[in-house]
Amino acid sequence: MSTHGTVVPTGPSAAEHVRTVLARAVSLSLRTAGQEYDLIGMHTVAPDGTLTLHLQDGTAPLHPAEAPAAGQAAVLEFTDIAPTAVRSRVRARVTVVGRLAAADGGDLRLEATHVRLGTPSGTVDVAPEELARAEADPLAVEEAGLLTHLVDAHGDTTRHLLDLAGHRVPPVVARALPYALDSRSITLRCEYPGGHCDLRLLFPAPARDATEAGERIRQLLSEPCPCHHHSPTRSHP
Repeated sequence: MSTHGTVVPTGPSAAEHVRTVLARAVSLSLRTAGQEYDLIGMHTVAPDGTLTLHLQDGTAPLHPAEAPAAGQAAVLEFTDIAPTAVRSRVRARVTVVGRLAAADGGDLRLEATHVRLGTPSGTVDVAPEELARAEADPLAVEEAGLLTHLVDAHGDTTRHLLDLAGHRVPPVVARALPYALDSRSITLRCEYPGGHCDLRLLFPAPARDATEAGERIRQLLSEPCPCHHHSPTRSHP
C-alpha cells in the first residue's frame, strides 16, 4: 500500500510562474513611445527579478542609437512556448510594465510597476514585490533540452508514462507528447480529434536538477502511485 497519502503538491505560485518564464525566455518584445522591438538574447534577470536590457551587443537587431531613453515608459512582453511540437504551443504570456532606468555599461533596467501573467486558464496580476521574493523553477533553463531529448531519444518513455494515467486518458488519443517539465512533475499533452487534454504526473519528490528529473521519471515508471496523478484539463483546438 502506498505511504504517500492523499495530499497532492500544489503548483507554483503566480509569481514563481512568472519568474520561471522570465528565466527560460530567449526573446521578448519591447514597446515604448510608439516603437516596437524584438529583442533576442538581450536581457537578463537579476536574483531580485529586475530585468536588464543589453542593447549594445554587436549582433543585436537594435542599434544603440535607436535605443529608447532612460525614463521612458515601456512594456516588455514574453511568450512561453512549449519546446515540443504539440497543438496550441503557447503556455503563458508575461507582460511587464514600467519605466526604463540607466544601468551600468549603457544598459537599461526596467523598474516594474505592473506584472501580468496570462495562461489558458486566465490572467492574474503579480505585484512587483511578490516577483522580487519569488524564485524560478530549478529546471527552468534546462526544460527545453530535457523535453526535446525525451521526444527524440525516448519515445517509448512517453508511451509508458501515458499508460500510468489509465482511465484518465480519453479513449481515442491520436498523439501524446511531453508538454512541460518542472521540479515537481512532468505534463503530457494528449491530442485527439475533438481537442486535447493535459495530464500532469507528479514526482515522488522534487527534482533539483536535470539528473534528478531523469531519476524521478524513472521512479514514476518503476513505482507508479495513483495519488501522483492530476486529472487532465481538457480544451478544444
